[in-house]
Amino acid sequence: MSVQSVDELLRGLPPGKVLAGIDLGTKTIGLAVSDRSLAFAHPRPVIVRKKFSLDAEKLLAAVHAENAGGIVVGLPVNMDGSEGPRAQASRAFVRNMERLTDLPFAFWDERLSTVAADRALIEMDVSRKKREGRIDSAAASFILQGVLDRLQALGRRVEPPA
Repeated sequence: MSVQSVDELLRGLPPGKVLAGIDLGTKTIGLAVSDRSLAFAHPRPVIVRKKFSLDAEKLLAAVHAENAGGIVVGLPVNMDGSEGPRAQASRAFVRNMERLTDLPFAFWDERLSTVAADRALIEMDVSRKKREGRIDSAAASFILQGVLDRLQALGRRVEPPA
């Protein structure tokens, strides 16, 4: 499909579908999905990166299994708002993904999401070794939760289908 604004993505989300959020790390892809009421983000296991075609296949299988109607991608902008190599790599990843799926994508500023995720895991007393395996999915949850919180702040109520 195409890259849309978060507002367009939310307006076009089919009933009964959830949103997926991803955090593109260099070694893993963190994944989170919303609940059907679009109130809470839930982390899912990370996808260990190998090469694009395999990564895309695993990611699309996971989001389809979760009944996702759109994907929010964390955009790692610099603290001054400029986009560096990591943001460019995220945009390139989405451009390549667009060729493989009809799902719409939206970018979300992910500044400090990994820092917040790491702090949350530390507060939960998760060991350093286990944090390494969970950090990208926790960051994906923070990214997606930001979108869901925006939805709630705008007053959009979504009722799960009966």
